[in-house]
Parts: sequence; C-alpha cells; structure tokens
Amino acid sequence: MPDRLPPLNALRAFEAVARHLSVKRAAAELFVTPAAISHQIKLLEALAGRALLVRKVRGIELTDAARAALPHLAAGFEQLGSAVRELRESRLDTTLTVSVAPSFATCWLMPRLHHFLTAAPEIDVRITARTRQSTAVGAQSRREAEAWLTDADVAVMLSDGTFPGFHVERLVALTVTPLASPKLVGRQRLTPADLRQFTLLHDDMGRLYNGEDFWALWLDAARAKKLKLRHGAQLSHTVLALEAAAEGVGVVATLPELAQPQLEAKRLVAPFDLRLALPYGYYLVCTEEALQRKPVRTFVDWLRSQANTAANQPI
Repeated sequence: MPDRLPPLNALRAFEAVARHLSVKRAAAELFVTPAAISHQIKLLEALAGRALLVRKVRGIELTDAARAALPHLAAGFEQLGSAVRELRESRLDTTLTVSVAPSFATCWLMPRLHHFLTAAPEIDVRITARTRQSTAVGAQSRREAEAWLTDADVAVMLSDGTFPGFHVERLVALTVTPLASPKLVGRQRLTPADLRQFTLLHDDMGRLYNGEDFWALWLDAARAKKLKLRHGAQLSHTVLALEAAAEGVGVVATLPELAQPQLEAKRLVAPFDLRLALPYGYYLVCTEEALQRKPVRTFVDWLRSQANTAANQPI
C-alpha cells in the first residue's frame, strides 16, 4: 500500500466490520447501507492489494493481515476521537452564546458590551435576540427556557422569574414612568394634568406586558385615569418610541431602565415623581451545568456588576 492514507470512510467501514464481524451491524452503526459498507471494503482491499475479509456461509473472518492491522486501526480512531474532543473542549473554553430579549439587547446590553469585550478579549461572544412565545409574562415556562437555551449558554428573559430547574437571578427590576425631551417639557417637575399639553407615544412592549398598556398602568397609579389626553403614535419597538420621544414628538410611558443612555446624555428626562414598579423584570436564566464553565461565570459576574451599577444610577 502506498504511504498515502486510504479514505477515512473506507478505514472506518473496515474497522466496524472487523469489530462486529458483520456487514449488516457495521452498516447500522455507521447509518449507511450494507451495500455502501461492501463498496468501502472492496475499495480498501484494492488499495491494500490483498484480501482483508474471508466471506463464509456462517459469517465473516479476518485474514491474518487484517487481524494484525485491526488493533492499530482501532487505536488510531481512539486518538482521532480524543483529538476531536480536545478541539471541542478548547472551543467551549472560549465561546459564549447568549439569548436575549430584543429590547434588552438593543437598549441595555449593546451600550455596555464593549466593556466586557475589552475586559475579556479571550472570550468569543455570540448574541442572539429572541422573542417570547407568549404575550403573558407569567406564562413563560421551563419549556420556553429550554427553547431559549437550546443553542445558548445563558438567556436574559423578560419574566416573573419562575423557571423551576434552572439557575435564575433577577438582573434588572423594571419600573414605568413617562419620559420626554427636555426641549418639549422643560426641566421642571410636572403633574399628570400637564400631560394634556402633549401627544402621548405608545410602544408595543407596553401591551406585551400581559396586555396592559404602560400609559393605562401609570395613569391608574397616578389616579389620573379619567384625564382626556391626546393619543399619538403607536410604535412597534421600544427603540423607536425612545427615539421619537428624544426628538420631541411626544411623551412616552416606558421603562427608564432601558433609556439610561438617553437619560445620561440629557436627550430624555423623567419629569414625574411617580415610578410604578412592575412585578416582572429581566432575569438571567441558565443551567447549573453551564454555570460551571469559566466563560459563563465570567459573563454572569460582569452582568451582575453592570446591573448593580445601573440600579444605583439616578434617573
């Protein structure tokens, strides 16, 4: 046989047949047809220039040459398997995949992510934005967490935090309050009655919270539900609503926790004293097994630190 190795498929087919002494069982193990196995054996015999199997009525026997080569071939496949496992483990040691809710990804995570990439340049971070299966926050379940974590190490989900069987911790507690451009409302404190001067902006996130509109929730808490206010634009995403408010289009009832970049830049202000606490927030969800991996622990520790810093910043 020449020094050049024969095709790996032919070697694998021979090793399986030699181990089972059966073409049929080898084919079942390798998920191919018996005809495909026989073809690979004939190819290997042609390359070797000698017979490897003796086909008899009651089964298959190995030739002397095949019997001598089999232990070396089996050891070779074991070494190949070890090499592949090392490659996979090496990748797992440096790769982190995160599933996140779109609004959290855009408004909270992305403005901060460069800090993590700078602090941990050895970790390859992959971010996937995922939407919820249910419009009711409390309806999220173990099954949905499993779906979010199918191809991810960590998920950050809008939830009430009920995910039995998983490691769960609240990252961001959420509140609702009106936000607006200082060019539109000035910098003085306002009362609910002052809202009659302005156009109200709505985003779909408000209605995703168990179907309860943010404006309705906040006005009810402010005991101003009967105010006749001007309905304005309905926007499909929190980013659009925040940008419209920053441009002075109107006032939006939203989550100030997602608007910190605009608040810090003074493009938005919170002109009301009332901030209504919500019974849900953004929760980190992962398996206990995933939490044992160094990249996951590093990222979770960083998320906690960022969340604690954000929680202590004034709105």
